[in-house]
Amino acid sequence: MIWTKSTYTDSTSCVEWARPAGSVLVRDSKRPAGARVPLAEGSWQGFVDWVKDAPA
Repeated sequence: MIWTKSTYTDSTSCVEWARPAGSVLVRDSKRPAGARVPLAEGSWQGFVDWVKDAPA
């Protein structure tokens, strides 16, 4: 599985995601063996839109 690091993170708050068939997995890049949050593809897009619109 290929994990991609978000471009909207700083040096202390890193999020990565992977896209297995039909879903998206999200994890903390500092804890790659830790919990992974599964999301449906539509939920992932809603999350990305929310993050982009959030105040800094």
